[in-house]
Amino acid sequence: MLARLPWVRPKLQAAAGLATAGPEPSEINQRRRRLVWIAVTGFLGAWFIAFPSFFLPRTLFEPPTLFKIGYPSDYALGVDTKWQQKYRIWVDRTPDRVFVVYARCTHLGCTPDWKASENKFKCPCHGSGYDSEGVNFEGPAPRPMDRAHVELAPDGQIIVDTPGSISGLRDNRATSVIRDHFCRCN
Repeated sequence: MLARLPWVRPKLQAAAGLATAGPEPSEINQRRRRLVWIAVTGFLGAWFIAFPSFFLPRTLFEPPTLFKIGYPSDYALGVDTKWQQKYRIWVDRTPDRVFVVYARCTHLGCTPDWKASENKFKCPCHGSGYDSEGVNFEGPAPRPMDRAHVELAPDGQIIVDTPGSISGLRDNRATSVIRDHFCRCN
């Protein structure tokens, strides 16, 4: 009868001649209990920390694909690497036009380096070489680097659209807008 009453203490149960349940409270058993409680608390804590992330969207924060890079007159003749870190592009100005080369090797997608002393882009991964206009002339690159689509905004600044990149030099429509207006900007 006493064993069924939860409020009766174990010592009272032992005095009444009833068997007590569970192991003896020795130091080893206390350590085991502590280890189990630490493991259970750690598991539940990690679960409660991770649980809210299931309700949050999985998004990637990428740089914008349509952006302004300034006026054509802001760039000197040659390759400008000012936007390489932020947008992964190079602005190349020749005497008659301004165009934008997307800074990705067409072999395996590495970012080539601009070697001003050699007047070429050089991929550090496998040695592909490109001239100042992005045309491949050495190494394993299968085609020229991509050019980004460029336009002049109504305020005269250059607008670059990187997802609208043009593979290689097969189509020069991206540079024609800047070429038509470039002489008036100087």
